[in-house]
Amino acid sequence: MHRIAAVMSFATIAIWAASVPAAKADTKVFPVFFQPWSAAISKTASQTIAAAARAALADPSTPVIVTGAADTVGSSLANRYMSETRAQVVSDALAADGVVASRIEVKAIGATSAPDARPGSYAQFSRRTLIQVSD
Repeated sequence: MHRIAAVMSFATIAIWAASVPAAKADTKVFPVFFQPWSAAISKTASQTIAAAARAALADPSTPVIVTGAADTVGSSLANRYMSETRAQVVSDALAADGVVASRIEVKAIGATSAPDARPGSYAQFSRRTLIQVSD
């Protein structure tokens, strides 16, 4: 039984890793987390976005990729919409912090499962937007 659980955990991690865009070794990644069914930016999230903006502004030629995600609660269409909304809200915040909007690529991956999360659970790790700033 423990082997099955270990294999399932490993499989979950592998699936999650495949859903996250690959980052180059010199890429800075800034995770922004959200509450269930929300795209509101918290104070902590705002600070993370500001740090990502500073990293992007330090080298105006670097691309910025914003990838939104949602947990597995709800329909796939609702989760897709939530991931798109989160990505756009973070992209707008980056632009408000001075990053030229044309440098920002916005992506949405819909529902993702966090490592060791049960399907349909509210997993904080899945309710995120990743900001990638490449050097």
